[in-house]
Amino acid sequence: MANSNTPFGLAPVEYLSGAPWNGQVRRYYIPSSDGNAFAIGDPVVIAGGADAKGIASVTLATPGSAILGPIVGMGGLQYGGPSVDPTNLNTTVIPATKTKDYYVLVADDPNIIFEVQEIGTGTALTAAEVGLNANLVAATNSGYLSGWVLTNTTEAGTATLDVKLLGLSQRNPNNAFGAYAKWNVLINNHVYRPGSTGL
Repeated sequence: MANSNTPFGLAPVEYLSGAPWNGQVRRYYIPSSDGNAFAIGDPVVIAGGADAKGIASVTLATPGSAILGPIVGMGGLQYGGPSVDPTNLNTTVIPATKTKDYYVLVADDPNIIFEVQEIGTGTALTAAEVGLNANLVAATNSGYLSGWVLTNTTEAGTATLDVKLLGLSQRNPNNAFGAYAKWNVLINNHVYRPGSTGL
């Protein structure tokens, strides 16, 4: 059975210790001047700067940049305020053209293992690539979930590549090597930990 094409960006699964992901996140700030659209699962990077309360700002990642983690939640006011912005309850995607500042929740622990879908073009990754590093690539979001996927054209030992390939996700019994395969990955080039050479 062919793998389904259902991209979702980076989705937290568990920690390197084997413990399930416990939902812990940190709030970050996206200023109205940022020109990117954002969806759940999009990887972000530290942008430099903060809001008036000192909440660090983030922006959309680019392949090869030191990734902080993916967005796993949206909405909310500044730290110390209400957890939900009542004017922002229906936010599914933060638009590229913004009329206000936004706050997002990011899974930023460098020890989180994520699930990500492989791209559907090119030569599919195989078992021989497990342990190597690879980049992610942006694609159009679904209107809610990220369109970012794992590319199969950059796999190498290079320490500055985005993610480390840990193997296929075992959550779906029909998942198989090939186009649209779901992989377990660790952010290799992480803001809080330097990348390691692929094996």
